[in-house]
Amino acid sequence: MILYGTETSPAVLAGTIRRIGDVKSRGGVGGLGATMLGVGEWAPDFTLPADDGHKVSLKDFRGKKVVLYFYPKDDTTGCTKEACSFRDNLGRVTTKGAVVLGVSRDDTKSHVKFKDKYHLNFPLLSDDDGHVTTAYDGSIAKVWRKVKVEGHTDEVLAAL
Repeated sequence: MILYGTETSPAVLAGTIRRIGDVKSRGGVGGLGATMLGVGEWAPDFTLPADDGHKVSLKDFRGKKVVLYFYPKDDTTGCTKEACSFRDNLGRVTTKGAVVLGVSRDDTKSHVKFKDKYHLNFPLLSDDDGHVTTAYDGSIAKVWRKVKVEGHTDEVLAAL
């Protein structure tokens, strides 16, 4: 599984039997005083509301690969470029047996507007209280410390 972030959120690739993982903050939310999970570390399950009103749990994807990417805010320049890149390359992701989930602290109402405006074809999850940044269920296989928006989707796909 891949955990992905933008300029303000680190990116992580995780792969295990459960094929799920996440970026974890220790000692803080939003990266303040945080230590990110390293390669091979485990992360606990989470459940978040999606833009369609349903709840999405990490355990829903056991045995699958998931591109779980974190972004700071809906409808901002970098975040929009990333979302549109995943939208445009979703077929390439799914041919590798993976799904894409976007996560930010925006509420579901904001996600719905963002998704509709850019015709996004994958779920957006609302981590409004930041708890997903402190809980996980997967083994980390790769970490990107700095992410350049342009070309990062190709790096993520190459890692699947």
